Amino acid sequence: MERYFQKEAECASREEITRIQNEKLTEQVKHVWDNVPYYRKKMEKAGVTPDDIKSIEDLHKLPFMSKADLRETYPDGLLGVSKKDVVRIHSTSGTTGKRVIAYYSKEDLDMWETCCARALVAAGATEEDVVQISYGYGLFTGGLGVHGGSQKVGCMTVPMSSGNTERQIMFIQDLNASIICCTPSYAAYLGESMKEMGLTPKDIPLKAGIFGAEAWSEEMRKSIEESLGIKAYDIYGLTELSGPGVAYECSEQHGMHINEDHFIAEIVDPDTLEVLPEGSTGELVFTAIDKKAFPMMRYRTKDICRLTKEKCSCGRTFIRMAKPMGRSDDMLIIRGVNVFPSQIETVLLEHGYQANYQIIVDRVNNTDTFDIQVEMTPEMFTDNVSDITKAQNELMQGLVNMLGIKAKVTLVAPQTIARSEGKAVRVIDKRKI
Repeated sequence: MERYFQKEAECASREEITRIQNEKLTEQVKHVWDNVPYYRKKMEKAGVTPDDIKSIEDLHKLPFMSKADLRETYPDGLLGVSKKDVVRIHSTSGTTGKRVIAYYSKEDLDMWETCCARALVAAGATEEDVVQISYGYGLFTGGLGVHGGSQKVGCMTVPMSSGNTERQIMFIQDLNASIICCTPSYAAYLGESMKEMGLTPKDIPLKAGIFGAEAWSEEMRKSIEESLGIKAYDIYGLTELSGPGVAYECSEQHGMHINEDHFIAEIVDPDTLEVLPEGSTGELVFTAIDKKAFPMMRYRTKDICRLTKEKCSCGRTFIRMAKPMGRSDDMLIIRGVNVFPSQIETVLLEHGYQANYQIIVDRVNNTDTFDIQVEMTPEMFTDNVSDITKAQNELMQGLVNMLGIKAKVTLVAPQTIARSEGKAVRVIDKRKI
């Protein structure tokens, strides 16, 4: 039997969803116009005022927001409330090392936690469950977002954070954890670690897992389900919008239901920015219609996917999004972290290299590998192993400082990375995701 956290909202008629979206959108546009000068200027430049936005049919008139706008307004140029009304921030990396800082009011956190609670209940959570949260805590949205949702449901919430795998497995067993939340690659690693410890799925009480923050395939889902003896659910979110819980899978697992009473989704052509009809494949764009501290209007996610309003047998009426099929920009998600080639170039140039490099990403034993080959300049070239090792270590530390994750750096001789006519092939992504 399908369960809901807020059945009235999750199973509302399309007419009711449209009514809610119309009401909230018009209010949000006025809020942004009055409180976010940067976006007001964008609206004025586009020749739009709040009076022009009377319903979601007028959404296309509003200007888009992108990572470039977030860079330009760092750190608080998009703040929509007084700082005294901000109760928390979260952050993620940006394209040039400048981080995206998202602000939350009490009401924003309540909305976000409600979205995460819906996702947990859709995965089978009740107040009888023990939810072990193995996403990272801190500035990353994963841990605290799902944590709040778990508490809203009434689950016993175990704030494990990531790492320390033996302790993770011990707590799963000793606390009788029934639901685990983490990245899919870490879930796969837990399964492998259990097997090495001589444990089988029958030896642990888990029944479900909610996995997000990185791309994963249906093959990986099946592998995780077999190794942990659970049903694996997908969850989607962005720090710019709130975090995980923007969309979530139900028991049917035919796409993720978008919380449409809080977010309006569009699919646009990434080149022309024309809004595409339902069922088309294009770039996903979101408008947060009641997030006040960091109101995001028509934010270009760069994720390529499609939407459907086809009826879902779970009873939920929210529109569904397919798993993202790729991105319209050059961002990589490695071990749950946003990585841009431009960030790597910045570090290379700071260390005197000419930014001729190649990123090689793969997935080995369900964990992302991250290798960077960097050409030495003729002046730097040496066959002294200790000098090369020292230079590689310096680059690796610089990249950790910039990206927040480790990469294996290999310095190679000048002119050894293949050149190509036109755009250089900077990224080789071997992951089958």
